[in-house]
Formats: sequence, structure tokens, C-alpha cells
Amino acid sequence: MLSDKELKNKYKSVFTKEPEKYYPVKFIKNLGFFRNRCKKCGMYFWNLNPKREICGDSACSGGYGFINNSPAKVKLSYPGVWKSFSTSLKKKGYTPINRYPVVARWRDDIPFVEASIDDFIPYVVNGIVKPPANPLTVPQFVLRFNDIANVGVTGAHYTGFVMIGQHRFESPQSYDTNIYLEHLYSWFNKDLGIPKAEFTLHEDIWAGSSNFGPCIEIFSKGLELANQVYMQFTQTEKGYKDLQLKVLDMGMGHERISWFTNGTSISYETTFPYVVKKLKEETGVVADDNIITAFLPYSGNLNVNEVDDIEKAWQSVAKKIGIGSHELKSAILPLRGLYSVADHTRSLLLAISDGSLPSNTGGGYNLRVIFRRSMDFLKKYSWRISLADVCEWHLKDLRQLFPELKESISEVREIIDIETDKYEKTIRKMRGIVKSIKKKLSADDVVKLYDSHGISPEMLVKEGVDAKIPERFFEMVAERHKEAKQEPEQKKMDVLGIPKTEKLYYEDYSKVEFKARVIKVLGEYVILDRTAFYPTSGGQMNDRGFIANREVKGVYDVDGVVLHWIQGDVPTQGQEVFCKIDWEQRLQLTQHHTAVHIVNGAARKILGNHIWQAGADKTPERARLDITHYENPSQKQLRQIEKKANQIVREAIPVKSFFMDKDQAEKEYGFRLYQGGSIPGSRLRIIKVGDLDVEACGGTHLKNTKEAGQIRIVNSKRIQDGIIRLEIKAGKALELHMKELQALADEITELLGCDYAKIPERCEALFYSWKQKRKGRDFDFRKGIVGKGDIMNLDVILEKAAEILRVQRHHLPNTIRRFLNDLGVN
Repeated sequence: MLSDKELKNKYKSVFTKEPEKYYPVKFIKNLGFFRNRCKKCGMYFWNLNPKREICGDSACSGGYGFINNSPAKVKLSYPGVWKSFSTSLKKKGYTPINRYPVVARWRDDIPFVEASIDDFIPYVVNGIVKPPANPLTVPQFVLRFNDIANVGVTGAHYTGFVMIGQHRFESPQSYDTNIYLEHLYSWFNKDLGIPKAEFTLHEDIWAGSSNFGPCIEIFSKGLELANQVYMQFTQTEKGYKDLQLKVLDMGMGHERISWFTNGTSISYETTFPYVVKKLKEETGVVADDNIITAFLPYSGNLNVNEVDDIEKAWQSVAKKIGIGSHELKSAILPLRGLYSVADHTRSLLLAISDGSLPSNTGGGYNLRVIFRRSMDFLKKYSWRISLADVCEWHLKDLRQLFPELKESISEVREIIDIETDKYEKTIRKMRGIVKSIKKKLSADDVVKLYDSHGISPEMLVKEGVDAKIPERFFEMVAERHKEAKQEPEQKKMDVLGIPKTEKLYYEDYSKVEFKARVIKVLGEYVILDRTAFYPTSGGQMNDRGFIANREVKGVYDVDGVVLHWIQGDVPTQGQEVFCKIDWEQRLQLTQHHTAVHIVNGAARKILGNHIWQAGADKTPERARLDITHYENPSQKQLRQIEKKANQIVREAIPVKSFFMDKDQAEKEYGFRLYQGGSIPGSRLRIIKVGDLDVEACGGTHLKNTKEAGQIRIVNSKRIQDGIIRLEIKAGKALELHMKELQALADEITELLGCDYAKIPERCEALFYSWKQKRKGRDFDFRKGIVGKGDIMNLDVILEKAAEILRVQRHHLPNTIRRFLNDLGVN
């Protein structure tokens, strides 16, 4: 099968040979347009001039022609773009919907939404789930990190921007690209007043995830305004075939439209009017209007991804406007820093508000890169600005478009302030590292230094380090952190043609005895027509028990067919069997699973709305919950979470379990549903714990929170940047844990001759005494005995003692005995 790039290369020539078959040529010809081919790039394009030889791209035409000369009769403010477009398309039958979160929780292949069509991939596009409306428009905020170095210079590049989507999902019989282009063109022409003669329409092709189709790119005065993709085909071994559901995927840069219709400044000025005004006031940066006006038409020529030598590109632009390269940079680069701070902080505001955190892994690393880049600009130009303040300034520019951001600004401020502290500490460490560098650094060395220590190329240059700074520096950094999609391990069995199993465990977790019929035997695997055995999935361990008095060792779900692994003699096909599940284990697993939901909701209440589940595991011994958080919670915070969780238990809140169509569930509960990641299929099983927590989950759950018994967070640790692991126990597992702790604490207090609360202090004194003894000095570790401590905090007490003596908790008694023997105390 061909890659997306190979698909595009192969079929572009096919499509352009028969434009009438693949492109909306009927409507284009009705406009009176003629088809030509660009003598520079070879692109086929349409416009009113039959003799035109150059297409509409600024790279071919020599720059932007709309600066101070916009052909649009209507000037739109930034929020006015969406209002005008959505109102116009609504009259043509398109329903405007709210944006999806920029954190793509419903996807397992990308961390962030990169295009408006990502909202509907894979399930809507595949025809599994209904779209929220059809047709529709959406102001989707997206994040892309492949153009970081261009931000602030070209005027057309951002790390985060609003892609306005025009989407339809139609059967092949009702799909009509001519109508779709007419709807879009009508807005540009009639609503914005752009004359027909100012348009150039390019023929191109789009490909993604083995689907592909022709597209029309709409240009005017050198700027691409929109790209209307007609996603109609999918590849096969023999060629391509029509998709069962054909898609209209139009993406339009919201920022570009405001810039284009005003035509008076670089796009960052029209996108961030209030923020840029505040930044200029705070920094004292003053633009040289004469240089800026002359520079803007050629700013697109400084795209580092499209030029071989960026320094020569600066010299070329400077020559065109009649000044020196140094003078041009002196005028433009401080503005680049200012505009980049505006762009990067808005991206951080949206990403953090939607549940992501800057970190050293995955998509969070890209957020840290743009945070660091912003801080580097503040350092470089000595700007005394708080990035948290800048995030708050954005609310004024975005209040009409995304009013919901106001609700999360306090948390965003806290997270940005913490990142700022981390950055300052890193800077202090970096100075020593940079001074120790003696060798010449390659481009890869520079990237590794930034990746490992946060040492920017600017710092290397400033300190006089001989280093090769790659022009695509930030893209190379981002590429090091691309996450490879991990396919979950699954039992590899051929279940083709076998009916899906009726799953009784969804109905009632206490149903542990049932009768069923064996419909298939595959070696050691038995398939029943119905089962209450829960298969390993969603982080929950499978049930154990017996089928016809034969022990069930494992349970697996393969494409809806449940396999029961039985070692030795197995029942025969067609046999009716009596099945019994281990009730003690089922109850404990269920208590731990519901406890995870309770603690997840409680953590969000205590720590903030940025808390999301990042992983979970439930066994009879304990439950594990990984949450997104920027620091290890304090003991006080852990006790607050625990207290909130047990309050929920005592309130005996019903735990509701029900199924909903995916589109309806998303409308009602939002994307908080996807705590455990994306879930395939058109229907979701919803677990709702009062107003505390609502998740899509297939595990076994209690009927009432009171059934969980007491919940304890017995351990907490940071497992990676931005991810905290909580170990939880409930039910009999907690009772056993407390007995073990009590026995351990009693043994230790007897050895140390103190009460519970003094164990950590006494261990510290013991360790110090032992070290002094080895140096030939004396120290009495028994000084300062106090009263009885808080038994409920034995977990904390013993964990601290283990940390002091640098051993695991269960090794404490033997370690203490060794130290006492060395001291000659016992």
C-alpha cells in the first residue's frame, strides 16, 4: 500500500489529466475562468485571464499583493470573521457548532487536533458515528509545531490558530463538489465583496490515512485563503475505490481572513489586537512603519522550510526594499519576539485549558518548547513580562469566540507560574554547562543540548560556543518527541464468523453464577453464547472461576468474542455448562475500579480541572491511577483527596451504568468521557458517579459508592514529567494493608522504643548515630520521645522512615536491627 505522500504524487497527474471528472469544473467555468499552468511551479490553476502564466502563490508571484491594497470591500475584525462566515453558511443549510477541545482525547494517534476534520476522524468519517450536524461549520482551534521558526516573521504562520471548517458527510449519490465550492465562493465574493478577477483557484490533491481526493485551493493577491478538499477515495491493492461516505473537508485560516480583509498590517496585529497593544506598551517596542510596510509583501519569502539558505533570503528581501540586511533584522526581529510571545501564549492558554500540560514527553513537550521560546525572547530583550499575565490578556481578544476560557484562567496562571520557576532554575544550571563546553558542536549536538538541558542556540552563541545552529532547529527538536502509536497487546485468535458474545457483566457486577452454551472450542479456548466473566481490558484484570468445574485461567475479548482459557480438559461444543465466578476477587476488582473513578473525580475537585486520567490498573491487591499534574501532591493535598473520596463513599451515591450513542454522549457529557483514551464503536457504556465523575468505561462497577468501603491513597509518586501515580486500596485489600502496616509499625516502635509519630525522627537519629559511630563519635538516638501519633497516617510515617534509611518499607525492621547491632544497643 502507498504512503500518503506516494498517493498524492501518483494521483495528482491522474486528476489533472481529467479535471472535469475530478474537480468542480462546471461551477468554475460558469464563473468564466480559464485553465492555465504555472511556468514556475507547474501547478494547474484557474482565473479570468486566459493568458496568465503565473499562479496565485506568493512564492511564484513575488510576494503578497493585498498589503494596503485589499480587494475585499468588507473589513472584518478577528471575531467578526467567524460571525460573518457562520451566518452566511447557515443560510445555506450549515449548522454552526462549538469547537472541539484541542487535546484530541477521542483519538489514539495524535495528541492535538491539527485540522478541523480531526474532530470527526475516525468514527464520523468512517460512517460509524453520526456527525453532530450535517452539514456543519466549526471554528476549530488547532495546534501545529512544524513552523515554529516562522512564527512572528512571515505573518502567515502560527503554532496555534483557528481553522474554520466547512464539512459535509454524504453518500456518493448526493455528493456535489460544484455546490460546495459555490457556497464557499459566494461568501468570499458576495459577503466580503472580493471581485471575481482577484481569485486564483489551484488544482491539487490531499491524502491522509489511505483516503484521498482532489482539492481546490483559493488564492487572492498571493495569499492562500482556503483549501476545499473533496475526500472521496480510498486505496486498495488494485487501485482506488469510492468511499461509502464522501466527505467535504474545507479548512480556512481564520487569522488570514481578518488580515486579508484589513490589509494594513502583519496578521498578528489583527489576530491579537489587545495583546499586541499591551505587549508594545510593556516592552517599549516601536515598529518602523516605513520598513514594515516595505517588508510585509516579501515576508513570506523567509519561510525557513522552503529556503535553502535563510541568511541569503534575508539579504534578498533587504535588497528588494532598498536597505541593508542588518538594518532589516534590527527592525523585524524584536517584533518577531513580540509576536511569537503573543502566539505561543495563546496556544498554551488553549492547550492547558483543554487538559494538557507542558512536560518532557509527547505532545506536552511541544508546549514546553514554545514556553521556553517565549521565555528566551523575554531574556534576550530584557522584557519584564509575566507570561501568565499575557495568557489573561488573551481573554479580551477571545471573549466573543471562546468565552469558556475565562473559567480556567486561574489554573492556567498557576501552571504557567510553575513552569516559569522551573525555567529560571534550569537557566541557572545551564550557565555552568555552557561554560564547560570546549568542543565544536554539530547541529545534532545543539538539538540534544536543548532537549536534555533546555540550552537554547542563542545562549550558545552569546557565550561564544562554536556551534552549527540548524535552520530547522525547532522542527528537529519536535521530531525527537513524536510519539509512535502503540498497538495494545491482544490475543491473536481467528474469530471470523463466530457470533459476538452476550456480555452479562455489564448488567450486574454481583451476577457470578450463570448458565451458558458452548458455541465453539478453539484448542484451550472456550467460547460461550453468553458470559459474565470479565475479560482483561480497560486496565482491569480478568475474572477467575470455573466453567463446568474446569478452572478459567484467563479471559480475553477479541473483536467482541470472549475467549475463556481453560488448561487441560475442556467442555465440548454445544454443551450447556454451569459457570461460577470467584466472588471475592470480582468484588475486590469492582471496588478498586469504582474507587479509581471516585479518586479521579476527587483529585479534580482538590487539584483543579487540569486533572485527567493518564492510565489505570486494577488488580485484587491494589488499584493504580495515573493523573496529569505538574508536581507531586503534598501529603496535605493527598489527605484532602482521600477525605473527599471517603465523603463520596459515605454519601452512598448511586453509580449509574448505561449505554448511549457516541454522538449523543459527547453532546451531553463532553470529552471528559474519554478519561481512558479513545473507545471504538458507535456506542459507549457510561459510568456516572453523581456529579463527581462521568466516564466511558467497560469495567465492572458497584451500584452504590458506599459499597467501596473505605478508600486510602497508600502511595504517590511522580512517574514522569506531568504524570503522578496514585496507589489506591479499598475493601478487604485495605483492611489487610492496614493490618500489615499496624504489625510493621508495632515491630518498629518496639525496636526504637518510641511511639508511631516519632518513627521518622527516630530513624533519622539512628542513621545519624550510625554514621557518627563509624567516624568514632557518639550520639544518643533515643532523645526526645513524644506522645502517640496518628495511626491513620501510618502509610506516610513508614514511607518517610523507609526513605530516610534508603530501603523499601518491608525491609525496615531488619535494617533497624542491623543499625542497632552496629551501635551495640541491642
